[in-house]
Amino acid sequence: MDVKYVKYKDRSLPIEERIEDLLSRMTLKEKVGQLNQKMYGWEAYQKTEDGIELTEAFKEEVAFGDGMGALYGLFRSDPWSAVTYENGIPTDENAKWANKVQQYIIENTRLGIPVLLSEECPHGHQALDGTLIPTNIGAGSTWNPELMEEAYSYVAAEVRSRGAHLGLISTLDILREPRWGRAEECYSEDPYLAAKMTSAAVKGLQGERTELAQQNKIIAVLKHFSGQGEGQGGHNAGPANIGERELREIHLPGMKAGVEAGALGCMAAYNEIDGIPCHANAKLLTDILRDEWGYEGIVMADGVAVDRLTQLAGDYESAAAMALSAGVDLSLWDTSFTTLEKAVERGLVPEAIIDRAVRRVLHLKFSLGLFEQPYTEENRSTQIVGSESFRQTNLQVARESAVLLKNQDNLLPLSKQTKRIAVIGPNADQIYNQLGDYTAIQRDGKGRTILQGIKEIAEGEVVYAKGCSVRGNSTEGFAEAINAAKKSDVVILALGGSSMRNFDLEFDSNGAAIVSGNPTDMDCGEGVDLADLKLGGVQELLVKEIAATGKPIVTVLIQGRPHAITNIVDDCSAILCGWYPGQEGGQALAEIIFGDVNPSGKLSVSLPRSSMQLPVYYNQKDQGRELQYIDSPASPLYSFGYGLSYTQFEVSNIQISPSTIPLDQINAGAVIDVQVDVKNIGSVAGAEVAQLYIKDMEASITRRVKELKGFRKIWLEPNEQKTVTLQLRKDDLAIWNHEMKFVVEPGHIKIMVGNDSINLKETILTIE
Repeated sequence: MDVKYVKYKDRSLPIEERIEDLLSRMTLKEKVGQLNQKMYGWEAYQKTEDGIELTEAFKEEVAFGDGMGALYGLFRSDPWSAVTYENGIPTDENAKWANKVQQYIIENTRLGIPVLLSEECPHGHQALDGTLIPTNIGAGSTWNPELMEEAYSYVAAEVRSRGAHLGLISTLDILREPRWGRAEECYSEDPYLAAKMTSAAVKGLQGERTELAQQNKIIAVLKHFSGQGEGQGGHNAGPANIGERELREIHLPGMKAGVEAGALGCMAAYNEIDGIPCHANAKLLTDILRDEWGYEGIVMADGVAVDRLTQLAGDYESAAAMALSAGVDLSLWDTSFTTLEKAVERGLVPEAIIDRAVRRVLHLKFSLGLFEQPYTEENRSTQIVGSESFRQTNLQVARESAVLLKNQDNLLPLSKQTKRIAVIGPNADQIYNQLGDYTAIQRDGKGRTILQGIKEIAEGEVVYAKGCSVRGNSTEGFAEAINAAKKSDVVILALGGSSMRNFDLEFDSNGAAIVSGNPTDMDCGEGVDLADLKLGGVQELLVKEIAATGKPIVTVLIQGRPHAITNIVDDCSAILCGWYPGQEGGQALAEIIFGDVNPSGKLSVSLPRSSMQLPVYYNQKDQGRELQYIDSPASPLYSFGYGLSYTQFEVSNIQISPSTIPLDQINAGAVIDVQVDVKNIGSVAGAEVAQLYIKDMEASITRRVKELKGFRKIWLEPNEQKTVTLQLRKDDLAIWNHEMKFVVEPGHIKIMVGNDSINLKETILTIE
């Protein structure tokens, strides 16, 4: 045998054998190095007069652990990182410098273990020239997981073409608290819809396990696990004061779906659940995630989250031991994991627990094929990033994410020959306001604003006036806006919110924005929570002033959370919710306004009448009586699943087969087919979403008024009818009973199908 033979470098051996061989050769220092992701990636390089070079800080970080587990954000760009086109790595050099990082680590460490490069991609890669799709709240409103899987496959290709391997993507937070600034990162208030979108994200980013070593797939790091959408008071990282049953019913299905789809990355959440921080929650990170679901990937800490455990543990070593023992494998920026050698020496954590985490990190590196091919083709990014095929998919996502909320007297679609259109509002011509948080610095001219989209399609005159800002109280622009409205045939008002960061902001140690007292329109995003959900600044007053002109108003909402628009809804003839529609949002929304596209989005979250009626999500517990306030209706302004079209659809003839079924057949895997006829009874072709809900009528625990358990989006020509079949299985019908066992109980279950959560056809399933 060759004396130079090294077992862990032998690609013919099983990964597990290679890991054990490599682990046996590692010192404790090298093991700790593999668990650290301490450095901000943008500090690993600098531009000089002679070009880009690796920094001494980067080399010191490599020396600290004689290697590096992962490097976060080598290509990140935004006001926090302060990376721009002037000082960042050009897109066409991304792979070159990813290779330089790998080469330095491999050649300057004893064992030459490659590094994982991790990048943010919650709605596209947060890098210079990265393609940005609609944020998750809009993606959820497409009700089209297949389309989203396609979009995420393009995201993966872009990230991998630059030389990175891990994509951090928000999929797990459930929007139960719309005052929370990170509402835009949630797919839905509903766990079933969010789980389907999570599965799509994993399949799009990762593909099959055997595809990970290819040049167009990355590992999906799903965040945040778990319960962060239930933060007390809507505060970022606030306590989730919920029990295990609520956790399992609402907040865990997304990660379970991710595991079933093959996800190999998971990020723990900042919040606590019933007094236990997620980063110290062994039941969550080990008992449920690994032992119950069979998860095989890594758990990454959220930024500096392990350091926050010092409140409980007292010092960094104890905090690191607490998180590692609970199931955290890889740090993110914290100091605590850098003290793990000392933690072992103090007897706070055994080296066997270090080994457990190192195995998991190494498994990713072997699965990605980094020991065989650590380097990326240096011209790939120029071929992949910003491709026309991705642009077209992105445009389609933006089209399908928009939700038509109101269309009085069929004002929409507008005629392209309308003589004069006034486009007014703070979100009419500001591209950053369409893109959401976690957005890179944009190249001038990239993307289309709403104003630009309208001008490209309208054949008449289009005039523009900003009117006001998102948060400011100045009415100085009102006169120009009112004058423009008076001289026009119709007014398009682009209102809502903004997650646009600027360079005047302050930032927390984890990058969250600190907005209070700063000159910004930012009213959404990480760290930007609201007490009042009504439109910010003087936007409501602007609507009243424009309405007084008597001109018909089309309001387009650009927003990252469900704002309460009760005070303006009667002033507007039409309302189109575009969420944050991404770089192609201006074109997509204009196409809808003028009828080139028939809107098909459905609300993924209920729109409240006011902040004072929260919670307003549709699947609340059934209390056996109708809940009301004496000063306001208890119902939302617009319900979950709602969305209009330029045509009309009829749902009829609900049938279930079988209608009666023995319990043992359900437990053995039997399927219940639920069929409905969906007909386009209008004159325009369009897409409709058939939605299936259930209500357990006889249960050992209190149940919800209804729960989404199936949906399908279909395309129908005028007068066309299709029969849609949706299926129910054991997992759809089971509940967490009084003994916290997941079981199907005998009794009657109401089966409801319709095109939103209110207008439903009903029948009964009997389980004997």
